[in-house]
Amino acid sequence: MRRKVYTKDQILKAAYDVISTEGFSKFTARNIAKKMGISTQPIYLEFKNMQDLKNTLVETVMKDLHENVFPKPHTGNELIDLGINYINFARENRNLYVSLYVDEYGGGELMHQFSYDYFKNLVKRDPAYSHLNENQIALLHESTWITVSGIASLMSSGIINPTEEEIIKLIERAIESTLDSKAVKAL
Repeated sequence: MRRKVYTKDQILKAAYDVISTEGFSKFTARNIAKKMGISTQPIYLEFKNMQDLKNTLVETVMKDLHENVFPKPHTGNELIDLGINYINFARENRNLYVSLYVDEYGGGELMHQFSYDYFKNLVKRDPAYSHLNENQIALLHESTWITVSGIASLMSSGIINPTEEEIIKLIERAIESTLDSKAVKAL
């Protein structure tokens, strides 16, 4: 009898399902295998260890965010669009968002760095912001990140439900007040 072969992609899909529904605290070989209805052996045949699987999974999610989620146009301003897309991701994928960006077991610093790099590249490409130096970009990111993350967290937990127009105005206000601040002008 021929044994069934489980691919890396099938294991990644099951791992994605686990963190999307239960978070990284349930990210174990046993839980992923259970999701697939298999033993843990195929997981360790495809991945060196659970950290390798986690890293591959986070890289896969980052690639999807980079290619399919963050670049969706809404307003014509890529910086505002990024904020809207981040918020929409959090609202539509609450458990995954919490797992990646909030949960202590998740992507944490790696996801923050990925989001910062994406933001920084947008700013450098946009003629409206391309004059900003590294410190100014960091301050702009910090203020918009706080605004967008706050909205995303509050919306994903059902506490607030602003319209897209209200979200746009909040992000615009964060950008404008940062660019007009003495701290940014002094740098």
